[in-house]
Amino acid sequence: MPLNKKHLLDLLADGPVIASVKDEEGLTAALESNASVLFLLYGDLLDVGDLTRRAKAAGKAVFLHLDLVEGLAAREVTVDFIARSTAADGILSTKPQLIRRARELGLVTVQRFFLLDSMALRNIEKHLTQDDPDLIEVLPGLMPRVIRQLSDATGKPIIAGGLIDRKEDVVAALAAGAVAVSATRPDIWAM
Repeated sequence: MPLNKKHLLDLLADGPVIASVKDEEGLTAALESNASVLFLLYGDLLDVGDLTRRAKAAGKAVFLHLDLVEGLAAREVTVDFIARSTAADGILSTKPQLIRRARELGLVTVQRFFLLDSMALRNIEKHLTQDDPDLIEVLPGLMPRVIRQLSDATGKPIIAGGLIDRKEDVVAALAAGAVAVSATRPDIWAM
């Protein structure tokens, strides 16, 4: 059964820490971890199919960050390739056109936003009305007040990511309304 938004939210309710993987060593650790969801933040055109199949074989839901896969352009055909040639359940991207195409193809989508200032925060609502991702990820994830504000304003499930390196960070983000946190550290995945 293909992963859908409801199933993903159920997985995150049971285990709200997402293993964000940036290299082969991290993938090995993530595949052995209790994290049920992986964000693949590396790879290239030649190996993303294998990387996603390995994650699926380990029973993980797997998302590819298309902006970080080498050899892929920010074009709709890239999403078509991912849907046909990999075992990815969904994508992460900052690119609206990739989010829209992935939704058309039935992939679960996570749109990533970098909150650098108040203007970036205000622009999120505009983007969401056009792009309609399933979930949004905000970085850095150490802003409980902003997480609560975004959750209330958008009605979208929020993933907090970036600079999450202590248990207190995880607890604060979840208490502020995030449905999950993404982290690159295996000790955080074990929580």
